[in-house]
Amino acid sequence: MVKFPEADARIFRGVFVCRKCKTKTRTSNLKVLAGKVTCKKCGGHAFRPLRKK
Repeated sequence: MVKFPEADARIFRGVFVCRKCKTKTRTSNLKVLAGKVTCKKCGGHAFRPLRKK
């Protein structure tokens, strides 16, 4: 899908998806692992990385 690494980093790095409502959020890995990030839409704390197709 992505032809060069700069575009891959811009699209996928730091993007996480809420497991409840599927809203995308851009933040750091450490904040997600620490549980400090909340979903803008539902207030959940469970996130997964954005899937690369």
